[in-house]
Amino acid sequence: MFYRITQIRSAIGLPDKYYAVLRSLGLGKRGSIVYHNINPAISGQVFKVKELVKVDTVKDRKTRQEIKQDRKPDPGFEVMNSL
Repeated sequence: MFYRITQIRSAIGLPDKYYAVLRSLGLGKRGSIVYHNINPAISGQVFKVKELVKVDTVKDRKTRQEIKQDRKPDPGFEVMNSL
């Protein structure tokens, strides 16, 4: 099991300790996603920045390519026959 941690708010204007915790988690920009194993150390870090992140528990870790593919919007149409 993994934590899927998404940064949803910026740390602009907050004390430097928030920046340090986000950096140690591997985050830095709004919308960035990281996966971490579930353990007490990561849980404590997430708790310190709980207002800035969204946390989900997932079974599998996704690669960067899979995350990028999930973000790609549906074109809204499909070409059936090409002439």
